[in-house]
Amino acid sequence: MAAEAHAPTASEYIVHHLQHLQNIKQKSIVDFSVINYDSIVVGLVLGFLAIFVFWRAARKATSGVPGRFQAAVEILVEMVDNQAKANIHNAESRKFIAPLALTVFVWIFLMNAMDMLPVDLLPALWQGGLNDSHAYLRVVPTADLSTTLGLSFAVLVLCIYYSLKIKGVGGWAHELVTAPFGTSKNPVFALILGVVNLLMQIIEYVAKTVSHGMRLFGNMYAGELVFMLIALMGGAAAMSLSGVLLPVGHIIAGSIWAIFHILVITLQAFIFMMLALIYLGQAHEAH
Repeated sequence: MAAEAHAPTASEYIVHHLQHLQNIKQKSIVDFSVINYDSIVVGLVLGFLAIFVFWRAARKATSGVPGRFQAAVEILVEMVDNQAKANIHNAESRKFIAPLALTVFVWIFLMNAMDMLPVDLLPALWQGGLNDSHAYLRVVPTADLSTTLGLSFAVLVLCIYYSLKIKGVGGWAHELVTAPFGTSKNPVFALILGVVNLLMQIIEYVAKTVSHGMRLFGNMYAGELVFMLIALMGGAAAMSLSGVLLPVGHIIAGSIWAIFHILVITLQAFIFMMLALIYLGQAHEAH
């Protein structure tokens, strides 16, 4: 006789919701051999949503008294532009970097904001549509390491591009082997210092890229786990006959964490944008 269906344990519930919709089963958190379709699709949809919002703002912009929507967008644009001016002193570069920073901030904020949806809402709709109780779906792209490292790697590519553009191939190559410890007139010491400087530069680029992506991923992954734990509290409340205070605790805990998380998702988007501007600003400066 087949085993009777049973409600998932807390561990099974969390493991299920941490599994991506992908081409093969992921073996660990860090596994780049798989394609996470949910992160790609949700990220693209939110990217197009951000473009649509700014298109609407530009289309309805007026030189007269702005409406609330236009005023909010103008405040956001001015904030990002001021940060770009503070970090990127090359006016020509800012023509591309400032809009890029604005796009990054809004896009990451929208991806982070998916964490505010009820944990089971979209996965339940997806499972119902597939009629498959084993379907998986994660809707927070920034809680996926491949997304955040992809974004940080794109910043690295831009840093290298602007280093070559501003300093030239020779200037950047000279910087790689002379900073941070300088060089020496002695050929042997110059060679040793050049190798050490190059290794330090490589370590710096790798460390900045990895920490840039890991910071966003770690915060959003942790936030996702907390929401799952609060959802488990709600499930326990629904099945409890004697736990009168448990449903109240679920509502209070969920509300407090949701309010706090609004600050978290905004701050994490801002930090990622600021670090991108700082790294790109450093690419314009000579050591």
